[in-house]
Amino acid sequence: MTISAIDDNGAGKPQLRKTLKLWQVVMMGLAYLTPMTVFDTFGIVSGVTDGHVPASYLLALAGVLFTAISYGKLVRQFPTSGSAYTYAQKAINPHVGFLVGWSSLLDYLFLPMINTLLAKIYLTALFPEVPPWIWVVGFVVLITAINLKSVSLVANFNTLFVVAQVAIIVVFIFLVVRGLHSGEGIGHVWSLQPFISENAHLLPIITGATILCFSFLGFDAVTTLCEETPDAARVIPRAIFLTALYGGVIFISVSFFIQLFFPTLERFKQPDAALPEIALYVGGKLFQSIFLCITFINTLASGLASHASVSRLLYVMGRDNVFPEKFFGYIHPKWRTPALNVLLVGLVALSALSFDLVTATALINFGALVAFTFVNLSVISHFYIREGRNKSWKDRFHFLILPLVGALTVGILWLNLEKSSLTMGLLWAALGFGYLAYLTRRFRQPPPQLERQPQQ
Repeated sequence: MTISAIDDNGAGKPQLRKTLKLWQVVMMGLAYLTPMTVFDTFGIVSGVTDGHVPASYLLALAGVLFTAISYGKLVRQFPTSGSAYTYAQKAINPHVGFLVGWSSLLDYLFLPMINTLLAKIYLTALFPEVPPWIWVVGFVVLITAINLKSVSLVANFNTLFVVAQVAIIVVFIFLVVRGLHSGEGIGHVWSLQPFISENAHLLPIITGATILCFSFLGFDAVTTLCEETPDAARVIPRAIFLTALYGGVIFISVSFFIQLFFPTLERFKQPDAALPEIALYVGGKLFQSIFLCITFINTLASGLASHASVSRLLYVMGRDNVFPEKFFGYIHPKWRTPALNVLLVGLVALSALSFDLVTATALINFGALVAFTFVNLSVISHFYIREGRNKSWKDRFHFLILPLVGALTVGILWLNLEKSSLTMGLLWAALGFGYLAYLTRRFRQPPPQLERQPQQ
């Protein structure tokens, strides 16, 4: 069962509007990544690595870039908004593609809710007299309304929010350098101690890298913007790589200066939640207050970006008629956004009224790792096996070795996945398998999909 491709010139049904430029897509990716997450994970990883967080970030970035390269290859071949769902569907098998898309929904669908939960936690701490439900409803209404209007509006807001984060990070680094010159931390700036020292050991640094890889979740979300980006086959691969690279550079740079200022964890009362104490010790009470406000902005940026991404994934699955097309494949004729999906994601985000952060986080990790794994396998399946690009060493390097390294990197993350993430993820996958059996009449026919030829 297939569905005819919609005419690219916009005739017939309303289409997504192609307005995004490279810098806007990268800003959406960075907003999804949330640069300031480096402060949230610092205490945990510093304890694991004995004071070598930047070294772990360097390893994590190297591993993530292999998967980013795989995404880039597949975007050029299949420049549509379905991300890992589309790639596995076209490169491996429609049934596999459905299950990858279904599992990826865990990552995409619950992240707006997680950002809503974080916003509730931050704002309730600042204004304890206000009922928490007001912050939840207000946050969801805001990100839903902006996403309804246009993806360009989302990108412009995210640009503003990312710039605000980078600005506070620059101020933070300035205060750290001033403190180091005054005798704080190790007492000087020019040192490789956070990367290599007599206390540095490879195994703990690798363990730290597996934790920090989760900081990069979302760099792939820009693939869902393909159909709103002119010349997507050229722009999106660059955006994926730049999002991962710029995010990694920010993480490495900031963790380097934090590590110089806090070579050990002895100053922290709560190492696992060190962000407020880091801001307090580096800049005082006023800076801490400003820093926490920017942390809320960080959450808002991620909420906007993740809301936009999952709406597009649902749209592609609806357009394929995997989900009811009339609802999920709907595009608003004026705003040219998947408006019903945007509203649905907003309703899911409202579950932050009763959901807990630990459970929600466990769900998104499973979905992200499924997507990363099958993107790397899709490169091997499509290019190396199906197209037979395996004759020269250059082809073997690009279409076998690089994606294998990416898959092995993700495999290490699977080994470190929390038991709750695996359990709930497998339950969700089982539900998807049951729905797929119904959709395909017990696998007697392929899942419906849009009939569109890959780009050559």
